[in-house]
Amino acid sequence: MTRNLVEEPKFLPITGMEKEKLGIDVFDIIIVSGDAYVDHPSFAAAILGRNLWSAGYTVGIIPQPDWQQDEDFLALGTPRLFFAVSGGNVDSMVNAYTPNKKRRQKDAYSPGGRLMRPDRATIVYTNKLRSLFRNTGIVIGGIEASLRRFAHYDFWSDSVRQSILADAPADLLVYGMGERTLRLIADRMSAGDLIRSIRDIPGTCWTMPVAEWKSSDHGDFVILPGYTEVKESTVRYAEAFATHAREQDPVKGHAVAQPHPKTVVIQNSPAMPPNTAEIDAIYDHPFARAAHPSYKEPIPALEPVRFSVISHRGCFGDCSFCALAHHQGRIISSRSEDSIANEVDRISRMKAFRGTIQDVGGPSANMYGLSCNQWFGSGTCPDRSCEPACPNLSTDHGALVSLLRRLRKIPGVKHVFCGSGVRFDLALADRSGYIRELVHHHVSGQLKVAPEHISPHVLEQMNKPCISSFETFRELFEENQPEGKKRQYLIPYWISSHPGCTISDMIDLACYIRRTGLAPEQVQDFTPTPMTRSTTMYHTGIDPKTMKKVHIPQDRERTIQRALLRFMDPDNARLVREGLLFCNRGDLIGYDKDALVPPERRETALSGKRYRSPYVPHSHSRDPDRRPARTRRSRP
Repeated sequence: MTRNLVEEPKFLPITGMEKEKLGIDVFDIIIVSGDAYVDHPSFAAAILGRNLWSAGYTVGIIPQPDWQQDEDFLALGTPRLFFAVSGGNVDSMVNAYTPNKKRRQKDAYSPGGRLMRPDRATIVYTNKLRSLFRNTGIVIGGIEASLRRFAHYDFWSDSVRQSILADAPADLLVYGMGERTLRLIADRMSAGDLIRSIRDIPGTCWTMPVAEWKSSDHGDFVILPGYTEVKESTVRYAEAFATHAREQDPVKGHAVAQPHPKTVVIQNSPAMPPNTAEIDAIYDHPFARAAHPSYKEPIPALEPVRFSVISHRGCFGDCSFCALAHHQGRIISSRSEDSIANEVDRISRMKAFRGTIQDVGGPSANMYGLSCNQWFGSGTCPDRSCEPACPNLSTDHGALVSLLRRLRKIPGVKHVFCGSGVRFDLALADRSGYIRELVHHHVSGQLKVAPEHISPHVLEQMNKPCISSFETFRELFEENQPEGKKRQYLIPYWISSHPGCTISDMIDLACYIRRTGLAPEQVQDFTPTPMTRSTTMYHTGIDPKTMKKVHIPQDRERTIQRALLRFMDPDNARLVREGLLFCNRGDLIGYDKDALVPPERRETALSGKRYRSPYVPHSHSRDPDRRPARTRRSRP
């Protein structure tokens, strides 16, 4: 196996000139990314490149190539092993469009926020590379590829698309967190294996020719309904999701196959999450925590995380609208206290550091150090999510409290904040004094929490804890306000238009917001993204967990629900009144303390131009759960 002897540079090379200065003739691996190159552990190209380099492979990065030209893709030459392609830290379609499908004007992962990546970036980059490098291996990965590994509903085209492996001419797909998996692929290829022959590495997907599939024994695979079936039948789509969701466990998950018209996509079982020593090694590299010096404009996405620290990976919350369970997995991998403290010590010595660690956390700030005694023996429970009441789940936040206290004592560190968001039901189950420690020392004026809704049946569809847990947490948060210090506030996340949510439910939430003052800073309108239970509900009208029908807000109803979430904005008053009248809640229109909006202005009514909603029926019988006539395509 060839190993590099080139010292790890301050920045990984992105130009031919940097390649020459390092004395590299041919890179082992070239990473192509939809993001600008920022040498920071929160940016995928940097952390993957650093880990491959430490394993002995030379790595170059092509950040945000111009896909309409050849020059950028040719700039670093042909890699000895393979190209590794990612659309970037954020799905390129989510990054480019709002929940209303309007194109965004800025890209936070580009210099100056400029728009520099194509839609469906992974497919575009891979097709360009294949046209230029016919015989070179291509591995795709990142959030965009990972969550499109099977046939999936695409919100932006309102259609069911094939697996990304059926559209992008790649040899392998890495799903989940890819440090170990990419290294194993590189090791196998360095040992002489052809990339097309590598079919057994956990955490990868590959394709099998249809002829080979028809002539082979399928006994080793869990077979999903094929692309044609899930495209034509919403029931089969829901069944397919439920089936592959059950196999997303690294201990007991099986290989999964899904036939497509021209190929068969095979997913190997998920990779085991890294143990403490492995995840420590992943983050113990000399990251510059800065954008590559060639950029003349700042990268907006860097500043909010420049001096943040990742303490763990994984999330066992398994929220229906979140794809983390299918990407990072439900098993928590926590770094050691020493590794994190050493990273903060390095940060404290950086010239630009001003004393504030912006965040210590992961997908949920307070899952650090938590574990289940069954995870590594029998895997996660297939029939239920992890809950604080489960006797097998550790909910003691003692390790997190110890870590935070240690970080506060590091010279040069003035503040250590937890900005990742706190899982409040877990905080309530703790007995180590975490809530008091959090409020007194680790909140920068505002603490993010995500109750998401208040209606029990909506929370059930979201797989979120009941609102009473949030209320108890809120009381404890207020009780633990430090005396003589700046007051701390809760910043809640609420979601509108989630499957199962009606206009009546949103009115209840609006009344709760008015009563408590817990208004959101921004509206979160549910956006269907690939490989989530919520997206499956949105597309099919079926909950794949129960196979029961679910109410799906559409079109005008989505607009009204979004307006109700910000009922206090004058621009939303007309839509809010429309929703209230539709649900026979005229009692909430007026000037008293319980009203959500004032009446329609009298001069508007007298002008003869009173607004008439295309959504509210012109009758006195209004069913608050009635759905509007669908304007989308009909479903079988």
